[in-house]
Amino acid sequence: MINLLLFPILIPFLFASILLLFPKNRLAQRWITFGTLLLTLFVTFVLLFKVKADGIQAITLGSWPAPFGISMVSDMLSVLLVLSSTLITLIVVWYSFSFIDRDRESYFYYPGILFMLTGVNGAFTTGDIFNMFVFFEVLLMSSYLLIVLGGEKIQLRESIKYILVNVISSALFVVTVAYLYSVIGTLNMADISVKIAEVNQPGIITVIAVLFLMVFGLKGAIFPLYFWLPSSYAAPPIPVLALFGALLTKVGVYAIMRTYTLFFTLDQAFTHELLMILAILTIVAGSIGALAYFDVKKIIIYNIIIAVGVILFGASQMNEPALMGSVFYLIHDILIKGALFLLIGIIIAITGTSDLRKMGGLIKTYPTLGWTYLIAAFGLAGIPPLSGFVGKLLIVQGGFEADNLWGSIFILASSLVVLLSVIRIFIYAFWGEPVKVQMLSSSVYRGLFIPAVVLVGISVLYGVGSEWLVPFMSDASNVMLDPTIYIKAVLGGA
Repeated sequence: MINLLLFPILIPFLFASILLLFPKNRLAQRWITFGTLLLTLFVTFVLLFKVKADGIQAITLGSWPAPFGISMVSDMLSVLLVLSSTLITLIVVWYSFSFIDRDRESYFYYPGILFMLTGVNGAFTTGDIFNMFVFFEVLLMSSYLLIVLGGEKIQLRESIKYILVNVISSALFVVTVAYLYSVIGTLNMADISVKIAEVNQPGIITVIAVLFLMVFGLKGAIFPLYFWLPSSYAAPPIPVLALFGALLTKVGVYAIMRTYTLFFTLDQAFTHELLMILAILTIVAGSIGALAYFDVKKIIIYNIIIAVGVILFGASQMNEPALMGSVFYLIHDILIKGALFLLIGIIIAITGTSDLRKMGGLIKTYPTLGWTYLIAAFGLAGIPPLSGFVGKLLIVQGGFEADNLWGSIFILASSLVVLLSVIRIFIYAFWGEPVKVQMLSSSVYRGLFIPAVVLVGISVLYGVGSEWLVPFMSDASNVMLDPTIYIKAVLGGA
C-alpha cells in the first residue's frame, strides 16, 4: 500500500506515453486523458486519507536504504498540492474540449498536459534534491511544447525568452546542487537536514541557501526575477495559461518553502529576512503591474506575482499561523487563479479581444457569467468567507506574532490592490455601453462555462469549509515547523 504515493506520478506518465501512439485520434485523446485524470484524482484522495491516518508515507526506490536510494515522500503538504494540481488539470482539460482548436489537439496537446502533471506531481513528492531537478525538467519540457503549440508569432517570440530563462535557471540549479553535495555529501533532503547541522559551516550553507533562492525564485517569479513571466504566460491559449498560472510558479514556491523549512534554518536572521524582503518587493511589483495594464490576461498574471509574494511572506515568518496560512493560501491560489483564467477566457472568446477598453455591457447578455466572475474576484481578494480570507488572515497573524508589523500591513494593503484590479475587469467588461460581441453557440458556451463554474464552486466550498480543512493544514504546517517528523519518516529514526 505504501507504493500508492507513486501512482499520481506513474498514472499520468503511463497514459501520456500511450497517447503518443495515436495523436490524430482526437476523441480517444480526449477521453483517455479525462479518464486518466479522474483515476489520478481518486488515487490521490485515497493517499490523502492514508497520510492523514498513518502519517508521512515514504519509499526509497531500488531496495536501497535511505539515504542511498532515491526517496519519494508524501507528507500532508505534498499530497494536498498533488491533489490540487490534479483537480485543476482535470477541469482545464474539460474546458479545453470546447476551447482548443482541432490542429492543436492533434499535435500532442493532451500528452503534453499529462507529462507536465507528471513533472509537477513528481516535484511535489520527491525527497531527493537532484530528483527535484529531474522532475522540474519533465514539467518544463512539456511546457515548452504547450507554449509553442499552434505556432502563432507571439507564441514563438515569447517561447524563446521562456526557454532561455529556464535553461539558465536549470543550469544554475545543477551547479547549486553540486555545490551543496560537495559540502554535505548527500542529496536526500532528510539527510541534508541532518548533515547541515553536523558540518558546522554556516557561511557556506548560507551562500548555498541564497543560490537556491535564486534558482527557485526564477521559476517561482519572485522580485526581481519575475521579468520573464507576464509576456510569456500571455502568449499561449487560455487553457495553457490557466495551467501555467495555477501550477508552474507554485512548484518554485513549494521548493522554496520545503528547503527553507527543512534544512536552510540555521541562519534565519539572514536567509529568512532576505526571503521576507523579497516577498514584500514581489507584492509591490505585482501590484504595480496589476493596476498598470488594460489587458485582462496581464492583470490576472500580475496577480499571480502578488500571490507568490504573499505565500512566501508567510513562509518566511517560521511560526505556526503564518505557515498554516501559506499552505491555505497556496492551495486557494491554485484554485482561484485557474477559475479566473477560465472565466476571462470566456470573456475574450465572446468579445474577441483581451483589451478592457474594447469591452462593455456583457452583464445584459451574459449575467450569470458576470456574477460568477464577481464571486471569483471577491475570492481572490480575500473577502470573507471566500477562499482567500482564511489564508491571508493567518499569514497576517503570523506576521504580527513575529513582530513584522509593516510586512503584515503590506499584505493587508495588497488585498485592496487585488480587489481594485479585478473589479476593473468587472466594471469595464460587464457595465457600460454594450459592444458588438461574437455570440457563442449554446453548446460551446456551456462547454466553457460549466467547468469554470465548477471550479469557482470548489473555491467557494474551500473558503466556507475551511474549518473542516484545519486538521489537514495543521499537519502540513507541523512538518515544516518540526523537520524531525519528516526526517524520521524518511530515515527511520536515524
